[in-house]
Amino acid sequence: MLMLKPNCECCDKDLPPESMEAQSCSYECTFCKDCADDVFGGICPNCGGELLRRPIRPAAYLVKNPASTERFVKAHPECAHLLKQAGESRA
Repeated sequence: MLMLKPNCECCDKDLPPESMEAQSCSYECTFCKDCADDVFGGICPNCGGELLRRPIRPAAYLVKNPASTERFVKAHPECAHLLKQAGESRA
């Protein structure tokens, strides 16, 4: 079962379970659509797999099988400027 990670691994953008912008690979590395397309060209920087739209889990099933709340950000060199911008906008 998919973990439904709550954020983009690159820019740390929130990606709630119902997000149509969440993209993931077969290992569940998770990115927002902008980072997946514009930063990584649709290819996962971790495994080289294809990044595709993450499926939506119906709300009724989220009660029994909730999305993950553990945030994960990886220090991809391509993301450094995005993380800095995200931190400044949250300050």
